[in-house]
Amino acid sequence: MNLDQPGTILLAGGAVVTVDGDGTLCDPGWVLTDGALITGVGVGDPPTAARRTADVEVDTTGAAVMPGMVNGHTHLFQTLLRGLADDKPLLDWLRDCIWPAASEIDAEAAAAATALGLIENLRSGTTAVVDHQYVHADPDIDEAVCRVADSIGIRYELASGWADRNYHPPLTESAETVLERIDPIRRNWHGASDGRITVGLAPLIPWGCSDEAMVSTAAACRSWGGNIHTHCAETAIEVEMSLTERGLRHVPWLDSLGVLGPDVQLAHSVWLEEAEVEMVAERGASVIHCPVSNMYLASGIAPIRSMLDRGVNVALATDGPGSNNRQDMFEACKVAALLQKVNQLDATVLQPEEVLVMACRGGAKLLGRADDLGAIEAGRRADLVVVDLQSPFTAPVNRVSSALVYNATPRDVIHVLVDGRFLVRDRSLTTVDERVVIANARKAAQRVLSATGLGSRLLQ
Repeated sequence: MNLDQPGTILLAGGAVVTVDGDGTLCDPGWVLTDGALITGVGVGDPPTAARRTADVEVDTTGAAVMPGMVNGHTHLFQTLLRGLADDKPLLDWLRDCIWPAASEIDAEAAAAATALGLIENLRSGTTAVVDHQYVHADPDIDEAVCRVADSIGIRYELASGWADRNYHPPLTESAETVLERIDPIRRNWHGASDGRITVGLAPLIPWGCSDEAMVSTAAACRSWGGNIHTHCAETAIEVEMSLTERGLRHVPWLDSLGVLGPDVQLAHSVWLEEAEVEMVAERGASVIHCPVSNMYLASGIAPIRSMLDRGVNVALATDGPGSNNRQDMFEACKVAALLQKVNQLDATVLQPEEVLVMACRGGAKLLGRADDLGAIEAGRRADLVVVDLQSPFTAPVNRVSSALVYNATPRDVIHVLVDGRFLVRDRSLTTVDERVVIANARKAAQRVLSATGLGSRLLQ
Protein backbone atom coordinates (compact mmCIF):
# COMPACT_ATOMS: atom_id res chain seq x y z
CA MET A 1 0.00 0.00 0.00
CA ASN A 2 1.37 3.41 -0.93
CA LEU A 3 0.41 6.91 -2.02
CA ASP A 4 1.60 6.56 -5.62
CA GLN A 5 -1.56 6.76 -7.72
CA PRO A 6 -2.57 8.04 -11.16
CA GLY A 7 -1.87 11.72 -11.70
CA THR A 8 -5.06 12.83 -13.46
CA ILE A 9 -8.54 11.90 -12.20
CA LEU A 10 -11.92 12.85 -13.65
CA LEU A 11 -15.03 12.65 -11.46
CA ALA A 12 -18.09 13.01 -13.67
CA GLY A 13 -21.85 12.57 -13.62
CA GLY A 14 -22.77 13.52 -10.06
CA ALA A 15 -23.79 16.71 -8.29
CA VAL A 16 -20.74 18.88 -7.54
CA VAL A 17 -21.29 20.87 -4.35
CA THR A 18 -18.51 23.41 -4.70
CA VAL A 19 -19.00 25.32 -1.41
CA ASP A 20 -17.49 28.28 -3.23
CA GLY A 21 -18.28 31.89 -2.40
CA ASP A 22 -21.48 31.76 -4.45
CA GLY A 23 -22.63 28.35 -3.28
CA THR A 24 -22.44 27.00 -6.83
CA LEU A 25 -24.03 23.61 -7.47
CA CYS A 26 -23.18 21.78 -10.70
CA ASP A 27 -25.84 19.09 -11.06
CA PRO A 28 -24.74 17.13 -12.93
CA GLY A 29 -21.16 18.24 -13.04
CA TRP A 30 -17.54 17.19 -13.23
CA VAL A 31 -14.22 17.75 -11.45
CA LEU A 32 -10.77 17.21 -12.96
CA THR A 33 -7.65 16.82 -10.83
CA ASP A 34 -4.02 16.72 -11.88
CA GLY A 35 -1.63 15.65 -9.19
CA ALA A 36 -2.51 17.40 -5.94
CA LEU A 37 -4.60 20.15 -7.55
CA ILE A 38 -8.08 20.66 -8.97
CA THR A 39 -7.61 21.82 -12.55
CA GLY A 40 -11.20 22.07 -13.72
CA VAL A 41 -14.82 22.00 -12.55
CA GLY A 42 -18.01 22.55 -14.49
CA VAL A 43 -21.63 21.74 -15.13
CA GLY A 44 -22.92 19.07 -17.48
CA ASP A 45 -20.67 16.66 -19.37
CA PRO A 46 -16.90 17.14 -19.04
CA PRO A 47 -15.02 18.54 -22.04
CA THR A 48 -13.57 16.04 -24.46
CA ALA A 49 -10.08 17.21 -23.55
CA ALA A 50 -10.68 16.36 -19.90
CA ARG A 51 -11.75 12.83 -20.79
CA ARG A 52 -8.79 12.43 -23.11
CA THR A 53 -6.22 13.49 -20.52
CA ALA A 54 -7.64 11.64 -17.51
CA ASP A 55 -5.70 8.63 -16.28
CA VAL A 56 -8.75 7.53 -14.30
CA GLU A 57 -12.41 8.42 -14.84
CA VAL A 58 -14.85 7.78 -12.00
CA ASP A 59 -18.58 7.72 -12.65
CA THR A 60 -20.21 9.69 -9.83
CA THR A 61 -23.76 9.48 -11.17
CA GLY A 62 -26.18 9.35 -8.26
CA ALA A 63 -23.60 10.80 -5.87
CA ALA A 64 -22.41 14.17 -4.63
CA VAL A 65 -18.84 15.41 -4.91
CA MET A 66 -18.03 17.82 -2.09
CA PRO A 67 -14.89 19.32 -0.54
CA GLY A 68 -13.30 17.28 2.19
CA MET A 69 -14.45 18.36 5.63
CA VAL A 70 -12.07 19.62 8.32
CA ASN A 71 -12.43 18.17 11.81
CA GLY A 72 -11.16 21.23 13.62
CA HIS A 73 -10.78 19.78 17.11
CA THR A 74 -10.31 16.25 18.35
CA HIS A 75 -8.08 14.23 20.67
CA LEU A 76 -7.15 11.09 18.80
CA PHE A 77 -5.62 9.31 21.81
CA GLN A 78 -9.17 9.14 23.21
CA THR A 79 -10.08 6.62 20.53
CA LEU A 80 -9.01 4.05 23.12
CA LEU A 81 -11.43 5.46 25.71
CA ARG A 82 -14.84 5.44 24.04
CA GLY A 83 -17.78 5.11 26.41
CA LEU A 84 -15.76 4.93 29.63
CA ALA A 85 -16.96 8.21 31.11
CA ASP A 86 -20.52 8.61 29.89
CA ASP A 87 -22.89 10.86 31.82
CA LYS A 88 -20.28 12.98 33.60
CA PRO A 89 -19.71 16.75 33.50
CA LEU A 90 -16.39 17.97 32.12
CA LEU A 91 -14.27 18.23 35.27
CA ASP A 92 -15.47 14.87 36.65
CA TRP A 93 -14.89 13.30 33.23
CA LEU A 94 -11.30 14.54 33.25
CA ARG A 95 -10.59 13.36 36.78
CA ASP A 96 -12.21 9.92 36.54
CA CYS A 97 -11.19 8.82 33.06
CA ILE A 98 -8.96 11.05 30.95
CA TRP A 99 -6.23 11.80 33.46
CA PRO A 100 -5.67 8.24 34.68
CA ALA A 101 -5.60 6.82 31.15
CA ALA A 102 -3.48 9.60 29.67
CA SER A 103 -0.72 8.89 32.16
CA GLU A 104 -0.41 5.32 30.85
CA ILE A 105 -0.44 5.99 27.10
CA ASP A 106 2.91 5.43 25.42
CA ALA A 107 3.99 6.01 21.82
CA GLU A 108 2.80 2.59 20.68
CA ALA A 109 -0.67 3.05 22.18
CA ALA A 110 -0.92 6.61 20.86
CA ALA A 111 0.00 5.42 17.36
CA ALA A 112 -2.65 2.70 17.51
CA ALA A 113 -5.28 5.17 18.67
CA THR A 114 -4.29 7.72 16.04
CA ALA A 115 -4.42 5.22 13.19
CA LEU A 116 -7.93 4.09 14.09
CA GLY A 117 -9.11 7.64 14.74
CA LEU A 118 -7.83 8.85 11.38
CA ILE A 119 -9.53 5.96 9.58
CA GLU A 120 -12.78 6.88 11.31
CA ASN A 121 -12.33 10.49 10.16
CA LEU A 122 -11.62 9.48 6.56
CA ARG A 123 -14.64 7.22 6.45
CA SER A 124 -16.70 10.13 7.75
CA GLY A 125 -15.78 12.45 4.90
CA THR A 126 -12.97 14.25 6.71
CA THR A 127 -9.76 15.02 4.85
CA ALA A 128 -8.05 17.22 7.46
CA VAL A 129 -7.83 16.74 11.23
CA VAL A 130 -6.62 19.03 14.01
CA ASP A 131 -5.43 16.75 16.80
CA HIS A 132 -5.14 18.46 20.19
CA GLN A 133 -2.53 16.01 21.44
CA TYR A 134 -1.67 16.78 25.05
CA VAL A 135 -0.43 13.36 26.24
CA HIS A 136 3.35 13.28 26.68
CA ALA A 137 4.06 10.63 29.30
CA ASP A 138 6.23 9.10 26.57
CA PRO A 139 8.43 11.74 24.83
CA ASP A 140 8.14 9.87 21.53
CA ILE A 141 4.36 10.24 21.19
CA ASP A 142 4.29 13.35 18.96
CA GLU A 143 6.79 11.81 16.54
CA ALA A 144 4.79 8.56 16.46
CA VAL A 145 1.44 10.17 15.67
CA CYS A 146 2.92 12.36 12.93
CA ARG A 147 4.38 9.26 11.29
CA VAL A 148 1.00 7.53 11.40
CA ALA A 149 -0.79 10.50 9.85
CA ASP A 150 1.84 10.78 7.14
CA SER A 151 1.65 7.08 6.25
CA ILE A 152 -2.15 7.13 6.00
CA GLY A 153 -2.02 10.22 3.78
CA ILE A 154 -4.55 12.45 5.52
CA ARG A 155 -4.02 16.15 6.14
CA TYR A 156 -3.02 16.51 9.78
CA GLU A 157 -2.30 19.34 12.17
CA LEU A 158 -0.57 18.34 15.38
CA ALA A 159 -1.75 20.81 18.03
CA SER A 160 0.74 19.80 20.69
CA GLY A 161 -0.92 20.45 24.03
CA TRP A 162 0.49 21.62 27.34
CA ALA A 163 -0.44 22.95 30.76
CA ASP A 164 2.04 24.38 33.25
CA ARG A 165 -0.13 24.64 36.37
CA ASN A 166 -3.36 23.55 38.10
CA TYR A 167 -3.51 20.34 36.10
CA HIS A 168 -2.93 16.63 36.57
CA PRO A 169 0.78 16.52 37.61
CA PRO A 170 1.90 13.85 35.09
CA LEU A 171 0.48 16.02 32.30
CA THR A 172 1.98 19.29 33.56
CA GLU A 173 5.22 20.76 32.17
CA SER A 174 7.00 24.11 32.11
CA ALA A 175 7.08 26.36 29.07
CA GLU A 176 10.78 25.62 28.71
CA THR A 177 10.06 21.89 28.59
CA VAL A 178 7.27 22.42 26.05
CA LEU A 179 9.55 24.36 23.69
CA GLU A 180 12.40 21.88 24.10
CA ARG A 181 10.05 18.97 23.40
CA ILE A 182 8.41 20.52 20.33
CA ASP A 183 11.57 21.80 18.61
CA PRO A 184 12.61 18.56 16.87
CA ILE A 185 8.98 17.78 16.03
CA ARG A 186 8.35 21.06 14.28
CA ARG A 187 11.71 20.84 12.49
CA ASN A 188 10.87 17.37 11.19
CA TRP A 189 7.17 17.77 10.49
CA HIS A 190 5.94 21.34 10.10
CA GLY A 191 5.19 21.65 6.38
CA ALA A 192 6.21 18.05 5.67
CA SER A 193 4.75 15.99 2.82
CA ASP A 194 4.03 19.03 0.65
CA GLY A 195 2.30 20.80 3.53
CA ARG A 196 0.01 17.94 4.55
CA ILE A 197 1.50 17.80 8.05
CA THR A 198 1.75 20.92 10.21
CA VAL A 199 2.66 21.56 13.83
CA GLY A 200 1.32 24.11 16.30
CA LEU A 201 1.09 24.54 20.05
CA ALA A 202 -2.04 24.05 22.10
CA PRO A 203 -2.28 25.66 25.55
CA LEU A 204 -4.76 23.27 27.08
CA ILE A 205 -7.16 25.43 29.06
CA PRO A 206 -6.88 28.96 30.47
CA TRP A 207 -6.92 27.79 34.09
CA GLY A 208 -4.04 25.41 33.32
CA CYS A 209 -1.77 28.02 31.73
CA SER A 210 0.19 30.84 33.35
CA ASP A 211 0.38 34.23 31.65
CA GLU A 212 4.12 33.90 31.15
CA ALA A 213 3.93 30.47 29.55
CA MET A 214 1.08 31.53 27.28
CA VAL A 215 3.04 34.51 25.98
CA SER A 216 6.33 32.67 25.46
CA THR A 217 4.85 29.61 23.75
CA ALA A 218 2.61 31.73 21.51
CA ALA A 219 5.63 33.77 20.39
CA ALA A 220 7.62 30.63 19.66
CA CYS A 221 4.77 29.05 17.72
CA ARG A 222 4.36 32.17 15.61
CA SER A 223 8.08 32.18 14.84
CA TRP A 224 7.66 29.05 12.71
CA GLY A 225 4.17 29.85 11.40
CA GLY A 226 2.23 27.39 13.56
CA ASN A 227 -1.33 27.83 14.80
CA ILE A 228 -2.26 28.35 18.46
CA HIS A 229 -5.07 26.06 19.56
CA THR A 230 -6.86 26.17 22.92
CA HIS A 231 -10.05 25.26 24.73
CA CYS A 232 -12.01 28.43 25.40
CA ALA A 233 -15.09 29.07 27.54
CA GLU A 234 -16.23 25.47 27.25
CA THR A 235 -18.18 25.50 30.51
CA ALA A 236 -19.66 28.21 32.72
CA ILE A 237 -17.66 27.06 35.74
CA GLU A 238 -14.37 27.53 33.86
CA VAL A 239 -15.31 31.11 33.00
CA GLU A 240 -16.13 31.75 36.67
CA MET A 241 -12.74 30.32 37.62
CA SER A 242 -11.06 32.84 35.30
CA LEU A 243 -13.10 35.74 36.63
CA THR A 244 -12.28 34.79 40.22
CA GLU A 245 -8.55 34.48 39.62
CA ARG A 246 -7.82 37.00 36.88
CA GLY A 247 -10.85 39.28 36.79
CA LEU A 248 -11.14 38.51 33.07
CA ARG A 249 -13.15 36.13 30.95
CA HIS A 250 -11.21 33.87 28.58
CA VAL A 251 -11.24 35.96 25.40
CA PRO A 252 -10.31 39.29 27.07
CA TRP A 253 -7.53 37.45 28.93
CA LEU A 254 -6.04 36.14 25.69
CA ASP A 255 -6.35 39.59 24.16
CA SER A 256 -4.70 41.28 27.16
CA LEU A 257 -1.64 39.09 26.58
CA GLY A 258 -1.45 39.97 22.89
CA VAL A 259 -2.18 36.37 21.94
CA LEU A 260 -5.59 36.67 20.26
CA GLY A 261 -5.18 36.84 16.49
CA PRO A 262 -5.89 35.18 13.10
CA ASP A 263 -3.73 32.16 13.96
CA VAL A 264 -5.67 31.41 17.15
CA GLN A 265 -8.16 28.51 17.20
CA LEU A 266 -10.74 28.68 20.01
CA ALA A 267 -12.32 25.29 20.65
CA HIS A 268 -15.90 25.31 21.98
CA SER A 269 -16.44 29.00 22.91
CA VAL A 270 -19.80 28.10 24.40
CA TRP A 271 -19.96 30.80 27.07
CA LEU A 272 -18.99 33.94 25.15
CA GLU A 273 -20.69 37.25 25.80
CA GLU A 274 -21.54 39.53 22.87
CA ALA A 275 -18.52 41.75 23.53
CA GLU A 276 -16.27 38.69 23.35
CA VAL A 277 -17.80 37.62 20.05
CA GLU A 278 -17.06 41.09 18.70
CA MET A 279 -13.49 40.86 19.97
CA VAL A 280 -12.96 37.48 18.30
CA ALA A 281 -14.30 38.92 15.03
CA GLU A 282 -12.10 42.02 15.25
CA ARG A 283 -8.94 40.00 15.93
CA GLY A 284 -9.71 37.49 13.16
CA ALA A 285 -9.52 34.42 15.42
CA SER A 286 -11.52 31.27 14.63
CA VAL A 287 -14.08 29.44 16.76
CA ILE A 288 -14.41 25.66 16.56
CA HIS A 289 -17.95 24.46 17.24
CA CYS A 290 -18.25 20.99 18.82
CA PRO A 291 -22.03 20.55 19.16
CA VAL A 292 -22.17 16.83 19.96
CA SER A 293 -19.53 17.07 22.68
CA ASN A 294 -21.18 20.13 24.16
CA MET A 295 -24.41 18.15 24.46
CA TYR A 296 -22.65 14.99 25.70
CA LEU A 297 -20.99 16.85 28.59
CA ALA A 298 -23.97 19.19 29.12
CA SER A 299 -21.62 22.15 28.63
CA GLY A 300 -24.14 24.41 26.90
CA ILE A 301 -24.99 25.77 23.46
CA ALA A 302 -22.56 28.05 21.65
CA PRO A 303 -24.05 31.25 20.11
CA ILE A 304 -23.21 30.25 16.56
CA ARG A 305 -25.77 32.44 14.80
CA SER A 306 -24.46 35.49 16.61
CA MET A 307 -20.88 34.57 15.69
CA LEU A 308 -21.68 34.13 12.01
CA ASP A 309 -23.64 37.37 11.89
CA ARG A 310 -20.67 39.25 13.35
CA GLY A 311 -18.23 37.78 10.85
CA VAL A 312 -16.48 35.26 13.08
CA ASN A 313 -14.96 32.34 11.20
CA VAL A 314 -16.64 29.23 12.62
CA ALA A 315 -15.24 25.77 11.94
CA LEU A 316 -16.86 22.49 12.92
CA ALA A 317 -15.52 19.53 14.89
CA THR A 318 -16.40 16.34 16.69
CA ASP A 319 -14.14 16.75 19.75
CA GLY A 320 -12.41 13.62 20.99
CA PRO A 321 -13.98 10.16 21.14
CA GLY A 322 -13.92 10.40 24.93
CA SER A 323 -16.60 13.11 24.92
CA ASN A 324 -18.54 12.14 21.81
CA ASN A 325 -17.72 8.46 21.22
CA ARG A 326 -17.72 9.09 17.46
CA GLN A 327 -15.76 11.23 15.06
CA ASP A 328 -18.50 11.64 12.50
CA MET A 329 -18.52 15.03 10.81
CA PHE A 330 -21.85 14.33 9.12
CA GLU A 331 -23.36 13.90 12.58
CA ALA A 332 -21.66 17.12 13.70
CA CYS A 333 -23.18 18.93 10.72
CA LYS A 334 -26.70 17.74 11.49
CA VAL A 335 -26.49 18.41 15.21
CA ALA A 336 -24.99 21.87 14.62
CA ALA A 337 -28.04 22.86 12.60
CA LEU A 338 -30.61 21.26 14.89
CA LEU A 339 -29.10 22.59 18.10
CA GLN A 340 -29.30 26.19 16.93
CA LYS A 341 -32.90 25.70 15.80
CA VAL A 342 -34.12 24.26 19.08
CA ASN A 343 -32.14 26.78 21.13
CA GLN A 344 -33.65 29.77 19.34
CA LEU A 345 -36.99 28.17 18.50
CA ASP A 346 -36.42 29.21 14.91
CA ALA A 347 -36.41 26.55 12.19
CA THR A 348 -34.69 28.93 9.76
CA VAL A 349 -31.82 30.04 11.99
CA LEU A 350 -29.08 27.91 10.38
CA GLN A 351 -29.31 26.53 6.84
CA PRO A 352 -27.58 23.41 5.46
CA GLU A 353 -25.50 25.51 3.09
CA GLU A 354 -24.13 27.51 6.04
CA VAL A 355 -23.26 24.32 7.90
CA LEU A 356 -21.31 23.01 4.89
CA VAL A 357 -19.40 26.28 4.77
CA MET A 358 -18.46 25.80 8.43
CA ALA A 359 -17.38 22.20 7.86
CA CYS A 360 -15.35 22.97 4.72
CA ARG A 361 -14.35 26.60 4.17
CA GLY A 362 -14.50 27.47 7.87
CA GLY A 363 -12.14 24.60 8.57
CA ALA A 364 -9.83 25.66 5.75
CA LYS A 365 -9.57 29.17 7.17
CA LEU A 366 -8.97 27.68 10.62
CA LEU A 367 -5.89 25.97 9.17
CA GLY A 368 -4.71 29.17 7.49
CA ARG A 369 -5.58 27.58 4.14
CA ALA A 370 -8.56 29.70 3.07
CA ASP A 371 -7.20 30.06 -0.47
CA ASP A 372 -6.41 26.46 -1.34
CA LEU A 373 -8.71 24.20 0.72
CA GLY A 374 -12.39 24.01 1.58
CA ALA A 375 -14.00 24.50 -1.85
CA ILE A 376 -14.02 22.89 -5.29
CA GLU A 377 -12.37 25.42 -7.58
CA ALA A 378 -9.52 25.25 -10.07
CA GLY A 379 -6.20 25.81 -8.34
CA ARG A 380 -7.25 24.46 -4.95
CA ARG A 381 -5.94 21.24 -3.46
CA ALA A 382 -7.80 18.12 -4.55
CA ASP A 383 -9.26 17.16 -1.17
CA LEU A 384 -12.58 15.64 -2.23
CA VAL A 385 -15.31 13.35 -0.93
CA VAL A 386 -17.85 11.41 -3.01
CA VAL A 387 -21.10 10.67 -1.15
CA ASP A 388 -23.74 8.15 -2.25
CA LEU A 389 -27.14 9.80 -2.73
CA GLN A 390 -28.90 6.66 -3.94
CA SER A 391 -28.93 4.73 -0.69
CA PRO A 392 -32.16 4.01 1.21
CA PHE A 393 -31.02 6.60 3.74
CA THR A 394 -30.69 9.50 1.28
CA ALA A 395 -32.91 8.88 -1.76
CA PRO A 396 -34.85 10.48 -3.25
CA VAL A 397 -32.86 13.72 -3.08
CA ASN A 398 -34.71 16.95 -3.68
CA ARG A 399 -32.02 19.26 -2.32
CA VAL A 400 -28.42 18.09 -2.32
CA SER A 401 -27.15 20.29 0.51
CA SER A 402 -30.00 19.12 2.73
CA ALA A 403 -29.24 15.48 1.97
CA LEU A 404 -25.58 15.94 2.89
CA VAL A 405 -26.32 17.66 6.21
CA TYR A 406 -29.46 15.83 7.36
CA ASN A 407 -29.28 12.39 5.68
CA ALA A 408 -25.72 11.38 4.91
CA THR A 409 -23.62 9.26 7.27
CA PRO A 410 -20.23 7.53 6.98
CA ARG A 411 -21.90 4.50 5.37
CA ASP A 412 -22.59 6.72 2.33
CA VAL A 413 -18.95 7.76 1.73
CA ILE A 414 -17.71 6.05 -1.45
CA HIS A 415 -14.40 7.78 -2.22
CA VAL A 416 -12.08 10.16 -0.38
CA LEU A 417 -9.16 11.95 -2.02
CA VAL A 418 -6.44 14.00 -0.36
CA ASP A 419 -4.02 15.88 -2.61
CA GLY A 420 -5.55 14.05 -5.55
CA ARG A 421 -4.85 10.56 -4.16
CA PHE A 422 -7.53 8.03 -3.28
CA LEU A 423 -7.32 7.25 0.43
CA VAL A 424 -10.76 5.64 0.32
CA ARG A 425 -11.80 4.04 -2.96
CA ASP A 426 -15.04 2.14 -3.40
CA ARG A 427 -15.46 2.28 0.40
CA SER A 428 -12.09 0.61 1.08
CA LEU A 429 -8.96 2.13 2.58
CA THR A 430 -6.04 2.22 0.14
CA THR A 431 -3.07 2.99 2.40
CA VAL A 432 -3.70 0.87 5.49
CA ASP A 433 -5.19 -2.48 6.46
CA GLU A 434 -8.25 -1.55 8.50
CA ARG A 435 -8.51 -4.93 10.22
CA VAL A 436 -4.95 -4.72 11.49
CA VAL A 437 -5.51 -1.19 12.77
CA ILE A 438 -8.64 -2.21 14.68
CA ALA A 439 -6.85 -5.18 16.22
CA ASN A 440 -3.91 -3.01 17.29
CA ALA A 441 -6.25 -0.46 18.89
CA ARG A 442 -8.06 -3.18 20.84
CA LYS A 443 -4.78 -4.49 22.23
CA ALA A 444 -3.58 -1.00 23.12
CA ALA A 445 -6.84 -0.15 24.88
CA GLN A 446 -6.71 -3.38 26.87
CA ARG A 447 -3.14 -2.65 27.97
CA VAL A 448 -3.78 0.98 28.92
CA LEU A 449 -6.98 0.31 30.82
CA SER A 450 -5.49 -2.61 32.69
CA ALA A 451 -2.61 -0.39 33.82
CA THR A 452 -4.95 2.35 35.07
CA GLY A 453 -7.17 0.09 37.13
CA LEU A 454 -10.20 1.44 35.27
CA GLY A 455 -10.90 -2.08 34.10
CA SER A 456 -11.99 -3.12 30.63
CA ARG A 457 -14.86 -4.96 29.06
CA LEU A 458 -13.39 -4.76 25.58
CA LEU A 459 -14.53 -7.36 23.09
CA GLN A 460 -11.62 -9.52 22.01
